[in-house]
Amino acid sequence: MNIVAFVVAFAIFVFGFWLFGLAFSVTAMMGPIFIAGILCVSIAMAIPFHLLRD
Repeated sequence: MNIVAFVVAFAIFVFGFWLFGLAFSVTAMMGPIFIAGILCVSIAMAIPFHLLRD
């Protein structure tokens, strides 16, 4: 379970950084895309903090 949670969290983390970069290359919806990147990175950090605590 720990490996699966790590892989999922890492994939969400990388997706969040991809959204950060995408926000600066699109012409519309820059703010929501950037906020979605922040939320993805936050969720990716919350997964190990809560699921992999023990």
